[in-house]
Amino acid sequence: MCIEGLDKSGKTTQSVLLVEALCKKGFDAVYTTEPSDREIGRFIRKYVLQRKDRVPTVVEALLFAADRADHVENEVKLMLEKGKIVVSDRYVYSSLAYQGAAGLSLDWIKGINNQALKPDLAIYLDVPVEVLTQRYQSAKSVMEKIDTQRKVEEIYLKLVQEKELIRINGKRSMEEAAKDIQAMVLGRLKN
Repeated sequence: MCIEGLDKSGKTTQSVLLVEALCKKGFDAVYTTEPSDREIGRFIRKYVLQRKDRVPTVVEALLFAADRADHVENEVKLMLEKGKIVVSDRYVYSSLAYQGAAGLSLDWIKGINNQALKPDLAIYLDVPVEVLTQRYQSAKSVMEKIDTQRKVEEIYLKLVQEKELIRINGKRSMEEAAKDIQAMVLGRLKN
């Protein structure tokens, strides 16, 4: 499963809280993130996300797709085979939202990610851009610009409408959002 959202929406916090809650309930759950901690993911963090200017969007999309393929093949599938519940902080929907917002075709992005596993559950932590602007001290990366975040938000909300993502109200307290996410996940696990 994965938790998606705009930058500073709380998706990392919610992913970690979910893994902790699942482990307390006796499930073998693990946290992972994209970009991954593998070689391509580390390259993305250093040479793509830390830049003031944006690399060509096609390059960005291909790098994220390569990292995702490597991460899924060499970590995620192995964890799933061992019966673990994998909670990913970002997944393919981030590529659709971010590179799609930069003008790439969503169908093309889906095509280069067609080997990505479909998550059992994909959650969108919905925090409006207007709320998030208060959390930005200064833009750390090219992705955190307000106009970029507005376009990204539009695509995420479109994915919610298309039933690709399940929307959770992230404007509430961290505890309230966590309670809803955990109830949804535990409900799915019982079925």
